[in-house]
Amino acid sequence: MPRPVFNEERCKGCELCTVACPHKIVVLANRFNSKGYRPATCIDESKCVGCALCAKTCPDVVIEIHKDKGE
Repeated sequence: MPRPVFNEERCKGCELCTVACPHKIVVLANRFNSKGYRPATCIDESKCVGCALCAKTCPDVVIEIHKDKGE
């Protein structure tokens, strides 16, 4: 299954990825990173289809889509 991985320390919380996600599983976290931003995170990885729209939309290249072995 695909899995979105976020570099939370680089995220500025612009929310572009949250708008791009067709399944609305990418949201801003309730915590802050060391720069004072609420980073993006995935609330349900099991619903991720690996479309990578979140990663393609991110201006800071914060998101990668990892696929488990065997895919």
